[in-house]
Amino acid sequence: MPDIRYDFTLLTDDDLYMFNEGSHLELYEKMGSRVIHRDGLKGTYFAVWAPDAEKVAVMGEFNGWDKTGHYLSPRGQSGIWEGFVTGVGKGMVYKYHIYSRWGGYRVDKADPFAVHSEVPPLTGSIVWDLDYSWGDREWMSHRGERHKPGAPMSIYEMHLGSWRRVAEEANRPLTYRELAPGLAEYLKDMGFTHVEFLPVTEHPFYGSWGYLSLGYFAPTSRYGTPQDFMYLIDCLHQQGIGVILDWVPSHFPRDEHGLGFFDGTHLYEHADPRQGIHPDWDSLVFNYDRDEIRSFLLSSALFWLGKYHADGLRVDAVASMLYLDYGRKKGEWIPNCYGGKENLGAIKFLRRLNEEVYKRYPDVQTIAEESTAWPMVSRPTYVGGLGFGMKWDMGWMHDTLEYMSKDPIHRKFHHDKLTFRMLYAYQENFVLPLSHDEVVYGKGSLIQKMPGDDWQKFANLRSLLGYMYAQSGKKLLFMGGEFGQWSEWYHETGLDWGLLAHPLHAGLKRWVEDLNRVYRNEKALSELDFDPAGFQWVDCNDSLQSTICLMRKGKGEGDTVLVACNFTPVPRHNYRVGAPAGGFWREILNSDSTNYGGGGQGNMGGVEASPLPFHGLPYSLNLVLPPLGTVYLKRG
Repeated sequence: MPDIRYDFTLLTDDDLYMFNEGSHLELYEKMGSRVIHRDGLKGTYFAVWAPDAEKVAVMGEFNGWDKTGHYLSPRGQSGIWEGFVTGVGKGMVYKYHIYSRWGGYRVDKADPFAVHSEVPPLTGSIVWDLDYSWGDREWMSHRGERHKPGAPMSIYEMHLGSWRRVAEEANRPLTYRELAPGLAEYLKDMGFTHVEFLPVTEHPFYGSWGYLSLGYFAPTSRYGTPQDFMYLIDCLHQQGIGVILDWVPSHFPRDEHGLGFFDGTHLYEHADPRQGIHPDWDSLVFNYDRDEIRSFLLSSALFWLGKYHADGLRVDAVASMLYLDYGRKKGEWIPNCYGGKENLGAIKFLRRLNEEVYKRYPDVQTIAEESTAWPMVSRPTYVGGLGFGMKWDMGWMHDTLEYMSKDPIHRKFHHDKLTFRMLYAYQENFVLPLSHDEVVYGKGSLIQKMPGDDWQKFANLRSLLGYMYAQSGKKLLFMGGEFGQWSEWYHETGLDWGLLAHPLHAGLKRWVEDLNRVYRNEKALSELDFDPAGFQWVDCNDSLQSTICLMRKGKGEGDTVLVACNFTPVPRHNYRVGAPAGGFWREILNSDSTNYGGGGQGNMGGVEASPLPFHGLPYSLNLVLPPLGTVYLKRG
């Protein structure tokens, strides 16, 4: 039977002070389980926070799951219990058995700081290390250039378990290592600059897609070990692909083995259900006012950036954190100390999160999924902002999809859905998302949302994507959208890759490839993404013909791309648009090209500008706007 000793600790008095103060940012180095060699003995040091426990025992394979064999020792008044168990090594499964001092409550809990867990539905924590030899030094030393405000950022959002499946093996998902080479090659060939993974943090219910997480320091073991996940990120970095991780500090599930009612008290969550329960999701809300919870969550965020070389965090459901009345009716929430609905603890936490992230990792990005008009989400904290680097533009997404879903004959009555965005486009640093949320729960896939017959559906979708890449802001597209997946996304099946045998699907994929290529190569399309000087309407008033024309500009003279969109199936011949300069304007993209499955209408490679002023500009172009088409032109 392994022995337990109490004469060894990893926690200094300073660690305890900072933890209880809410300022410890590296708890993963001291808490949880760590294999240690000491005085000729090999074993594992355990440390868990349970301030209202009367006793805490560690149990596992090493002692036959005996709840009384290995009691941990309390560390002063910190609420932390610790102990060194000899003979316990890497790969051993364990849990904590907690005896609460209240009401005789006893429970088995997984380790909140575990870095590896059993494959669900099993819930044990696994003693593990995070040793790995990284090969991405070149990427890490230069990634800051890829995250500057003017850098192109085209993000491929994906769910790891449903990108590809192995049909011959009971439809199982690919492992991290199986995914790595194929995914890296695919993203590189497609021209995406980044990939964003739906949450990889360990989660008990697969159908939550990771958004109901309990393993805030553990990648899900469904696809392999921590080192396997590191290998995946390493491979992506070596192919020049950045990795953004979805991170969910807004809520967590009620599962008994998790964080809820951890030591017989509401330790991680608010005790009052008006503050501690999300009615929309029936999940528990972190108590951001508690110092130790801030230490826990801040440590988690920095853990993924440090140990796993993540290039950014997309923070989920920020609106639910900011508002005390989120999802609640009158009388179901508690106002703050000033009588308002703002969650002051969450605001303080989010600001601290972004300050610490950018202090330690100035070459990464934090991105907020925030669905309201909360001001200055992506502005620095020193001017009163929340401090995020960027924010999803949910308004653009809803307006644009609503417009594109209309029959083209009715679009002239909804032209404002295309133009309204420019009234607020520079209030935040925006990402334009066509995300997973828009292709589930009966909403239909992107291609299904488009009206008309099959040819028109694909023409509409090509034009939608062309319009998105022309707008100010970074880009995000959920997997399957790049080739016109017909069915809604379902996490238990892979994408319908067989569709690429059909010309329209293959053509759409080539269109996305070329959009990414032009987007990366033309500074005008990204260099002033967050500056009004980078955008100019040429004509936004032609609602009768459902066309728009705009210019994107870079910092250099001549860095200008003109984009014209026709959102009806009627071709527009001799369509005159203003131009800022004379000379030949080359057609660098045309969504109606036969190469993409279009009808081949266009401008024969380009148009010579006429010295005829139009739209307030000194020159003009006589264009052909293809049906349901988008064209990009550049001078020279």
